[in-house]
Amino acid sequence: MTPRPALGLWMCTALVVGSMVGSGVFLLPASLSPYGGISILGWLVSAGGAMCLALVMARLGALIPKVGGPYAFAREGFGDFIGFWVAWSYWISLLTANAALAVATVSYATVFWPVLGASPVAGGMAALAALWGLTFVNAWGVRAAGHVQLVTTVLKLLPLAAVGTIGFLYFQPEHFRPFNPTGGNPIAAVTATVTLTLWAFMGLEAATVPAADVRDPARTIPRATILGTVIAASIFIISTSAVMGIIAPADLAVSTAPFADAAGSIWGNAGRLVIGAGATIACFGALNGWILLSGQLPRAAAQDGLLPAAFARLSPRGTPSFGLIFAAGVATILIAMNYTRGLVQAFTFLILLSTLATLLAYVFASTTGLLFAVRERLAARDASRAAPARAAAAPVGRLVVAILAFGFSFWAIAGAGPEIVFWGFLLLVAGVPVFVVMRAVGGRGAADGQVGGG
Repeated sequence: MTPRPALGLWMCTALVVGSMVGSGVFLLPASLSPYGGISILGWLVSAGGAMCLALVMARLGALIPKVGGPYAFAREGFGDFIGFWVAWSYWISLLTANAALAVATVSYATVFWPVLGASPVAGGMAALAALWGLTFVNAWGVRAAGHVQLVTTVLKLLPLAAVGTIGFLYFQPEHFRPFNPTGGNPIAAVTATVTLTLWAFMGLEAATVPAADVRDPARTIPRATILGTVIAASIFIISTSAVMGIIAPADLAVSTAPFADAAGSIWGNAGRLVIGAGATIACFGALNGWILLSGQLPRAAAQDGLLPAAFARLSPRGTPSFGLIFAAGVATILIAMNYTRGLVQAFTFLILLSTLATLLAYVFASTTGLLFAVRERLAARDASRAAPARAAAAPVGRLVVAILAFGFSFWAIAGAGPEIVFWGFLLLVAGVPVFVVMRAVGGRGAADGQVGGG
């Protein structure tokens, strides 16, 4: 028996905001410091692209309120093979992001426990404890995971709000002069900052993935997606601008904890500790959100016979425990590689790969939105010969938004660089044998009464 849907508007909104507001926003001011004031334009472009994607996701979430989010959308629009490709790439993104966020959580916790940074073994064990602890919470129940997400989202937004408001009392406009300190082409500078800020917006589709566990998904998912994206974008732009206005560009460029340094300059060591706690909670909350998604996505693909049936089975508590444990196992291997071998470059590579894999899902989701918008426009034209302009106005708007979302995603993929695009393509091709095997063994009947949910 399927449990009653547990996620309402605020839990879904918290899932969107919590999945986006992770480690990225706390580190980005230092990364953006060489670009000065023009980086704000980069933020605005990223926010505009993210809003286009959010509008597309919201529309598709209302039309296709199924488990799997971007996967369900792509499969509905283009069939099983494209759907599998999207599920495969998005799953890769989730698995690599889980490992990255577990490590990032521990790295921020070194503010309080320096031994975690001094000892690779201690740091690795702490990362695994965070990973498996939250995996247990998600396996215990979606509602429990939703409560964790809501609480951690509220807690981590407080220090960001503090710096983003009170910080402007210490704002120094000269830190933004010259507007483009690179001295190069402004368009190139904006493109570079868009590439840097893009990671912060990953997760805007979070509310669309666990659709079977959402109350009134046709209304809740679109509202949560748009509301969450607006909240996160506002936080990113305001808080980053405040930090860049507080700390001199030369100091900001070498800062390893820019928000903590900004808080320290305002409130002293106590402020530094508070922001350190906020950053730790931010990563912890983002990890919780991505773990939830890492069980729901393969569940959706398995329900459609595109992955083994084990991923679709629900535990007595109504959660996809096998998928959660499998994802945690893969993330454990990635964490072990990072800590035992010190593969910092490989770890950074995984983060870029995670971003690219998510962008591939966004490309296919936006093209699905484009497909539905074209169909809607043709239907409106055929059905309303008497008032074609009025009837076609909404479809034309959705058509434009879908085109902009696709263009933004395509541009961002190009900005990831040839090496990441190369490896991303190879990983996509590597998934083809899995699709073939599932078809060969008659996977379409895999669910056979053992699958719960919608």
